[in-house]
Amino acid sequence: MAAPTRDFTAPTLQLLTPEGELRPTAEAEEYLHLVEALADRELEQFYRDMTVSRRLDITGANLQRQGQLALWVPSHGQEAAQVGSARAARPQDHVFPSYREHVVGMIRGLDPVKILGLFRGMTQGGWVPEEHGNFHLYTLVLASQTLHATGYAMGIAFDGASGTGDPERDEAVLVYFGDGSTSQGDASEALVFASSYQTPQVFFVQNNQWAISVPVFRQSRSPISLRGRGFGMPGIRIDGNDVLVSYAVTRRALEEARAGVGPSFIEAVTYRIGAHTTADDPTKYRTQDEVDHWTARDPITRYRTWLEGRGASAAFFDEVEQEAQDVAADVRRRALDLPAPTRETIFEHVYSEPHPLMAEQLAWLDAFERSLDGGAA
Repeated sequence: MAAPTRDFTAPTLQLLTPEGELRPTAEAEEYLHLVEALADRELEQFYRDMTVSRRLDITGANLQRQGQLALWVPSHGQEAAQVGSARAARPQDHVFPSYREHVVGMIRGLDPVKILGLFRGMTQGGWVPEEHGNFHLYTLVLASQTLHATGYAMGIAFDGASGTGDPERDEAVLVYFGDGSTSQGDASEALVFASSYQTPQVFFVQNNQWAISVPVFRQSRSPISLRGRGFGMPGIRIDGNDVLVSYAVTRRALEEARAGVGPSFIEAVTYRIGAHTTADDPTKYRTQDEVDHWTARDPITRYRTWLEGRGASAAFFDEVEQEAQDVAADVRRRALDLPAPTRETIFEHVYSEPHPLMAEQLAWLDAFERSLDGGAA
């Protein structure tokens, strides 16, 4: 007897083909009007964001190889998923990243030097979210940010800051995590609470095919987007290398979240062209043929082809390239000029108010350092 077959499929929504043609899939047709409503300036900003992000990514990797950063987390190949979704958020929304959403932070107003300072060991936190477009702190512990985001979204709902019908006031939460993080218990717990409390929230999974060295088919035997439905929320699968569909689908999901409709789950199918981090060697676990396959689907090349077909000038692309080089050079210079933190920094902000234990430990460190000085004398 033949084994029974199981249908574990989900459509992948796409507006822009890998060849750079605006040809929506059937399921994506209903989102096209959101793109058509964008001005040329806004469409060109997507390309500007992605290009600057790519150049900064190269700079970060070079600085690490030169011994100037302890670590760098590349985002090469995932620019469309990040830029499209980030541009879909409103200023009052809160964004919870994992650790490679560099361009998302920039779009929210974060100086990228603060990201390099984090990986340079110059800060223990990085930035104050309220001062940088409600862009919350990087989280290296996989999926823990999904709980932070869900708790914050519950607070928004409890405070009545969503579902009022006022688009300038209603808030939503956008949380980023990867395919590997979906296997963490924290992610499942966050999805349970989000669904139970109908939080104003969008879960955005960047499925870049690899959880370090573990392929996505080991993580999930079915499309990850189906998990949203299992938790009682819409699960949508998009082409993560298509910046237009990333923008349109995330925009609608966030609008529904702010309106009180409830949470959504988006899986952006993309690829990590570079290493997981600069501490990783991807040649040990994946083939060059696979990398070449995805490189041919580069999100920036795809989008540039479409813009050129719409009449974008060579001068525009030259201007963006020069801007990317200038931004990268400026960020590199300022990152290398960052002052070393004082030793007192490690005792600050452990507690919200001065604490006797911290004072005691600082006094011990003072005495210890004096003893070393005396011994050397």
